[in-house]
Amino acid sequence: MAITGRAAACAFLGAVAVALAPVPGVVILIVDLLIVGLVLLDVALAGSVRALEFSRSGPRGARLGQPVPLVLTVSNNGTRAVRARIRDAWPPSAGARPLTYSVTVPAGERRFLEATLYPTRRGDREPFRITVRSLGPLGLAGRQGRHHCPWRVRVLPPFHSRRHLPSALARLREVEGQVAIRGGGAGSEFDSLRDYVIGDDVRNIDWRGTARRGSVVVKTFRPERDRRVVCVLDTARTSAGRVGDAPRLDHALDAALLLTAVALRAGDRVGLVAHDSEARLTLPESSEGNLLSRMSEAMATLEPALVEADHEGIVSTVLRMTRRRALVVIFSELVPAVIEESLLPALPALTARHTVLVAALRDPRLAELATGRGDVRDVYAAASAEQTLLRRRQLTEELRSRGVEVVDAAPDRYAPAVTDAYLSLKALGRL
Repeated sequence: MAITGRAAACAFLGAVAVALAPVPGVVILIVDLLIVGLVLLDVALAGSVRALEFSRSGPRGARLGQPVPLVLTVSNNGTRAVRARIRDAWPPSAGARPLTYSVTVPAGERRFLEATLYPTRRGDREPFRITVRSLGPLGLAGRQGRHHCPWRVRVLPPFHSRRHLPSALARLREVEGQVAIRGGGAGSEFDSLRDYVIGDDVRNIDWRGTARRGSVVVKTFRPERDRRVVCVLDTARTSAGRVGDAPRLDHALDAALLLTAVALRAGDRVGLVAHDSEARLTLPESSEGNLLSRMSEAMATLEPALVEADHEGIVSTVLRMTRRRALVVIFSELVPAVIEESLLPALPALTARHTVLVAALRDPRLAELATGRGDVRDVYAAASAEQTLLRRRQLTEELRSRGVEVVDAAPDRYAPAVTDAYLSLKALGRL
């Protein structure tokens, strides 16, 4: 049984009346009996909470930042109308609006309650419970109960870098020789024959074609299709650090999605590994059209783990996943604890069979702090920022000396810089 504020107000007024009455004892008894009688009558006339049934409808997933409209259906299977206040409880990160409803459901009918989720985090969002308070006709008291109506909304990575997709695809078309401004190409797949022009490599002259045409022609090549790309997400403790308004891991997810979209359009096969001290996620290489959506679904529940990365385990996982030569893109951080102590010892086994690209996210605050000269504190902060930037450059040179490509970019250029590096390697025939 639930007592409302209206019943409490009646009790207060009764207490005032008792205080002013000439015969308090008799008045107290009469008032108490009256209030109790009205409350019991209200409870008796209230509709049954157990007679209600709930169901939900709406999308099961959406990208972070997009509203999710849902409909909660309330069916009254009882014999009496239900005047109810309903609270549909979701976790705070689901951003559910509204939280409560006031609705009257006549016997044998149903009502539809609309809500919208505004999620603030990736991952699965599920409601806790539905609390129903069925009020009597006087509104003094009623019945209260709980219902469970399971539902799950998977909040996918936002894919902000999608806006760079048109320019990346335009460059891909240039690389593949499908636009008017085309070059000979540095790939190894034969494309076509064309007339020789001064400056062409004489090694590309096709002598049989020359004999047939009666003029010198050269072979043109295009970057290979059906190459392999493996995206490796380092989900260890460094991925939890925030750059701007998002963790490093979220920036890496965004860059991996853009790279995957371009690689799939190029006809390449893409795989995914998420690893810290152990493998958290593995998606085998595929070139299927739905790979991008499957990858987004799988990425949605990834969270940083507060452990050290096991790069030996990462290398073993990648070597088991792909037998053929591939571009392995490791989304990690350029800090000595990660590169010198863990990644460098594991690299030889990987670079012996694959092309490796390390994609690191640079915090733009470092450049801002490096220019500070206002007071002593700013000078010390600038010295520390310069030292950090110097160590990043040194680690970059160390990786490149071992045959590893490196991208070190700020958040606004991170995703397109990784994709540009992939396209450059593809144009050079190094995939």
